[in-house]
Order: sequence, then structure tokens, then C-alpha cells
Amino acid sequence: MAFVESVELSAYGVALTPLALEHEAGLRTAAADGALWNLRVTSVPEPENTRQYIEDALAMRAAGNRFAFAVLDKPGGTVIGCSSFHDILPAVKRLEIGYTWYAKSTQRTHVNTACKLLLMTHAFETLGCHVVGWRTDNFNFASQAAIERLGARKDGVIRGHALRRDGTIRDTVMYSLRSGEWPEVKAQLLYSLHKPR
Repeated sequence: MAFVESVELSAYGVALTPLALEHEAGLRTAAADGALWNLRVTSVPEPENTRQYIEDALAMRAAGNRFAFAVLDKPGGTVIGCSSFHDILPAVKRLEIGYTWYAKSTQRTHVNTACKLLLMTHAFETLGCHVVGWRTDNFNFASQAAIERLGARKDGVIRGHALRRDGTIRDTVMYSLRSGEWPEVKAQLLYSLHKPR
């Protein structure tokens, strides 16, 4: 039995459904909203590589080290992005949340907070994780700020850690949240979602 079983998570106007080939056109459209594949610090697929992106995610799911979700706008069912559990370590009850990107028109809205709240709730309260982690490019300052807004703590920087899509070598900024910190973080995220805007 896999540590992360197939599940759909839904609330706060979004749904996370297991990524499948049927999401190809929707992902392509979401990525085109802002031509996100041109950002050197993300892993958003180019339009012609969207199917391969999904196939790679499905292969990683079969191997047990990544479980990717399509992010849907709940009222209309439109695909607006993607997010994943990855680097899944059942023995120590740890996983990371990443491979996250959203259509430009949904960035800086409630979507990221809602998705992360759903994913963290599932990780801590259903899977019983002790630690949830995040990682991002040292030059992806928007991602670092978003992770910090979630309440995660910066663990440090792994230098010369991975290749970017343009072939340059990146440093990776690592973050984590422990299960004991989760109740206060959850309360803050719920407050952020429900406060008047």
C-alpha cells in the first residue's frame, strides 16, 4: 500500500484531483496564462511538453516518490495549475510540497493559501506526517515569500544543488514545518482565507 493513496481534496473554492492525461489541455491553457514556461526558476512545461510532463509525474507516482495533483477552480472545474507531494519518505513520515505553479491570473489570490491548506491538512492529519518540507530556487523570491507566508521555517540553502531549465546550476532554499507547529499555522491560514478582503 502506498503512503500517499489516490485522493481528491476540495474546499475553499479549489479542488486538487490526481493529475491525469485528461488534464493535458487544461494544463497547457493554464501555463499559457502568463507564458509561465519562460520563467527560468520554475518547472512549468512548454506547451509541446505538457503530455511528457504529465507522463513523468505519473511515472514518479508509480515509483512512490511524487503524487501530482491538477488544481481546479471549483466552481467551473477549469484547470488552473498543478501541485504535488514529492520526496515522500514513509519511514520518517516526511514529504515535501512542490512542483507548484498556477496560471498568472490566479496568482496573488486565495488559491495558493487554499491549496497549501488542503495539502498540509492531508499530510499532517490524514497521513500523520511529522514534517512537511518545501524547496525553491534561490532566485525565486516570489516562491520564497509565499512559502514563508505559509508559516514554514527556513532550514538553509543547499549550494550547487540542481540544474535549471536553462542549464545553469541553482542553489536550493529549503523550508519545513513540523507537526507541533501545524495547529497554529492552520489557524493562521484559516484566518487568512476568511478575513475580509
